[in-house]
Amino acid sequence: MDIFDALEMIGGLCLFLFGMNIMGQALERRAGSRLRTTLGKMTGKTMTGFLTGLVVTAVIQSSSATTVMVVGFVNSGLMTLKQAIGVIMGANIGTTVTAWLLSLGGISGDAVWVQLLKPTSFTPVLALIGIIMYMFSKDSRKNDTGMILLGFATLMFGMDTMSGAVSGLREVPAFRQLFVAFTNPLLGVLAGAALTAIIQSSSASVGILQALALSGHVTYAAAIPIIMGQNIGTCVTALISSVGTSRNAKRAAIVHLSFNVIGTVVCLTVFCIVRAVAAPAILGESATMYGIAIAHTAFNVACTALLLPASGLLEKLAIRLVPDGKKKDAEVTLDERLLATPPLALEQCSVVAEDMAYYASGALKKAIDCVMEFDPKSAQEVRESEDETDKYEDMLGTYLLKLGAEPLSDAASEEVTELLKLIGDFERIGDHAVNIIESAEEMHDKQLEFSRSAKYELSVMTAAVGEVMDLAVKAFAENDAQAASCVEPLEQVVDDLKNELRTRHILRMKKSECSIEAGFVWSDLLTNLERVSDHCSNVALCVLDLKKHTLSAHETQHERKDVPEFAECYRRYSEKYALPL
Repeated sequence: MDIFDALEMIGGLCLFLFGMNIMGQALERRAGSRLRTTLGKMTGKTMTGFLTGLVVTAVIQSSSATTVMVVGFVNSGLMTLKQAIGVIMGANIGTTVTAWLLSLGGISGDAVWVQLLKPTSFTPVLALIGIIMYMFSKDSRKNDTGMILLGFATLMFGMDTMSGAVSGLREVPAFRQLFVAFTNPLLGVLAGAALTAIIQSSSASVGILQALALSGHVTYAAAIPIIMGQNIGTCVTALISSVGTSRNAKRAAIVHLSFNVIGTVVCLTVFCIVRAVAAPAILGESATMYGIAIAHTAFNVACTALLLPASGLLEKLAIRLVPDGKKKDAEVTLDERLLATPPLALEQCSVVAEDMAYYASGALKKAIDCVMEFDPKSAQEVRESEDETDKYEDMLGTYLLKLGAEPLSDAASEEVTELLKLIGDFERIGDHAVNIIESAEEMHDKQLEFSRSAKYELSVMTAAVGEVMDLAVKAFAENDAQAASCVEPLEQVVDDLKNELRTRHILRMKKSECSIEAGFVWSDLLTNLERVSDHCSNVALCVLDLKKHTLSAHETQHERKDVPEFAECYRRYSEKYALPL
């Protein structure tokens, strides 16, 4: 092997790693909605989490990416530690798919159908299709599909280049002695862990081992301990990701490490006993690409079968290693680590925005109750809730702008835009709740009181606003188009009520049935309540916009008013909140 073979091997390794990286990123973007659906269906059952981790990792071809997602979700409160354990175990099996794909490079035979299965035969076709889709399609999903094909073709070309370069190592005595040394199981485990920790991808390190196996000097006795070590090395990514996170997120990373270390110790012990007692001949044979894929899969399946029933013990071990402190972790945070996986970062934003919506809704209802019967404690709680909505807006707005700078699908980009609108509406609802509290405090401090008829009319108005608020929150939190379509007709009824109530109160003041000062408070209350319903209308229109994949709220509003269902809904709400003559 000369300097040119070494350069060829380095070039092949670079192409292999680059292809794997861009393919993984494109797979994450392309499978974004599927990932969100899969994670959204997860339950507290360990087996469900296991299957989720297996499927997600098989789709995105990276157990490291899956475990980083898990750490981020646990840190954000979107996943429990118990759920995370199952996902992590599933990820270890899902990542074995890559080794099987790479093993196609070891196919040999003269038959035409065998030759067609070799990557060197079909990857040029995939590359051609990929470059056409990437360069000439305006659809972001087709662009991502093209990038997946290009990434796969690049990594397979890099694999083939590495394989050709290492063939010259057959005649290098030092290389032969290196792998003789790795027949020491502990050295093999350390070598596998170190290589994987450096490149932060067990799939890539297995691929490199498969390429080196073509030299003929890698025996199964050397390859199996290296494979075991690779599973420990891949934990580095999750451990780095857990720095600065909540205790439960750190525990998720510790579970990942504990799972692989315990599995490696047990399997390595069995391996050493079998080798010492039975000395099977296969351990002295040269490993093949298929053999390495089989060993990789068998090891991960054995570890999972051993430790899946003991997931509760792993949870207790993680809690013991990362004990609770004196201060509780923050309930909700936005983890910037998930920005590397935009679909999941977007899911995180949606969940946090739901919390913001419930804060705003709760503040409004307490403020309305204070108008009817003033309570200083409730007034303070409304102000605290408004402070929370301000914090949510700052936190979400900053995070969404960062997320918007990431490569997003068209649908994800639309959702980021709509969420930025929505959080503004929820924050303003919180502000109006405080304004209503100030009106309630003014009435309490000045000992003002509305007439009996005014109180009844106000109760009708607040009931209508309360319902429109509930519909808007339901439409957003449950992505309920039916609830969203009912908001605009009810908002029109609130507008009519405001005008009618203002006119009636002026007539009462003319008859000296109500004071001028109470009239000013009345006007402020009606204005704030009506503006709340306007913001609820904005929320509902955003939900409908996302359903139609349009960002034109005014267009959606006009379309809604022209359908027969709008008139029927408006009639029903007009009768429900009709005022006596």
